[in-house]
Amino acid sequence: MRYRINRKTGDRISEIGIGSSYMFNAGMEEAVKALRRAVEGGVNYFDLAAGDGTSFPIYGEALSDLRKDLFYQIHFGADYSNVSYGWSLDLDTVKRSVERQLKELRTEYIDYGFIHCLDEHNDWDSYLKNGIFDHLMDLKEQGVVRHIGLSSHTPGLVQRIMDEVDIDMLMFSVNPVYDYGRGTTKASRGTVDERTAVYQRCESEGVGISVMKPFCGGQLLDASLSPFGRELNIYQCLRYVLDKPGVVTVLPGAQSVREVEALLAYYDQPDEVSDYSLLGSFACDDALGKCVYCNHCSPCPMGLDIALINKYYDLALAGDEMARQHYLGLERKASDCVGCGHCDSRCPFKVAQSGRMQKIKEYMGE
Repeated sequence: MRYRINRKTGDRISEIGIGSSYMFNAGMEEAVKALRRAVEGGVNYFDLAAGDGTSFPIYGEALSDLRKDLFYQIHFGADYSNVSYGWSLDLDTVKRSVERQLKELRTEYIDYGFIHCLDEHNDWDSYLKNGIFDHLMDLKEQGVVRHIGLSSHTPGLVQRIMDEVDIDMLMFSVNPVYDYGRGTTKASRGTVDERTAVYQRCESEGVGISVMKPFCGGQLLDASLSPFGRELNIYQCLRYVLDKPGVVTVLPGAQSVREVEALLAYYDQPDEVSDYSLLGSFACDDALGKCVYCNHCSPCPMGLDIALINKYYDLALAGDEMARQHYLGLERKASDCVGCGHCDSRCPFKVAQSGRMQKIKEYMGE
């Protein structure tokens, strides 16, 4: 397992976490084994926006003795009054739901308390008016909640909430279907540029992104369901997500030991298995010509890390001064480019990298 630091909190978080949407389907015995196997494999971050309220006793049974070494994100707005998942903006309902989750999880604290699943501006208005956010902050003041998170699918609303309150983690749906404008649900909201701006702002401000829907609800794994008409494997999807700026952890669902082990095997895959450059043939016009840091252009004959140079440049353009400093610390910079065109010919997203290196050199003042 590899780990990333959420710069807002200092937490060392596993790149691969576990989502809980379908865990309850496995039943207590198998689900407990799956969760224990995940922790054995280095997973330390779990999303508790469960598909069913029967998931919480499973976590309590499986992980309560390991709780101090784990991170839970719990959602203030997820309602399990009728056992199955529901969504609520009623303060008393939210309070009861969180109290129940804490009891059944066998924990007294919440690592990341989330403003849950707000996708309309009036949802946020109601969240504030109804006192849910104040309650969340009161629990933070008491030490019950340690950090504040936000879950949303709407880039414009994410930007507004980040302008108005201080958050430590964003849960955002990240996959190429949504990023390339091929989605048909509210989860896929936002243009290429709007979504990119969210990634870059989180990276710039040190707000970690925990990723939901990395497989687009399974569509990307089935050619007959994929908007691209081609299937990807889980390792291509995971690598795509982990290459995005700001991303700290990805949270695929799993409900068996076999599925957990498949996720953990990500680090054992050769580059050709996880390479997602074929997405260049699916990208919408708005996405073409924009570096996605896939490294398909490697190796550069001059030894440049072209993807990292592009990432630092894009973040610097977005106002991240730290990114500029990281760039200046690179051994090989854009000024070392000789314009051979090797990268241009290999880029599946049709980025003119040799010309871009000249722009980067000028912008960075080399």
